[in-house]
Amino acid sequence: MTPGRRAPSPRAGGFTLIEVLVALVIVALCLAAGLRAAGAMTTNAERLSINGLAQWCAENELTEMRLTKVFPGVGDNSFTCTQLGRNFSGKMAVRGTPNPNFRRVEAQVFDEDNRPLLTLTTIVGRY
Repeated sequence: MTPGRRAPSPRAGGFTLIEVLVALVIVALCLAAGLRAAGAMTTNAERLSINGLAQWCAENELTEMRLTKVFPGVGDNSFTCTQLGRNFSGKMAVRGTPNPNFRRVEAQVFDEDNRPLLTLTTIVGRY
């Protein structure tokens, strides 16, 4: 050994097995969190798509009611709708308002398992 130089210590460089395992656990937790977030985004995108189709169904029924230009009678009606290969059922509820020249119309859309997806409400006038 030359004068002025120290002998290399037994732990001169590199990582221990424990340090490597801790790093792998941290990476695994980050990847798991990323996968969970991606799964949640996929579920939300599908739910948004289905709600958009249900909204089209409700809007189509309300538009059809307006285009017939017939003042709707008070009561409940059922309807079915197919959008992009998905079947929806719905209920149209017509209620009176304090002003007899207007009706409150509520269209509620259900999925194939009869779970409510969307409720759309509007006011229809006599004239």
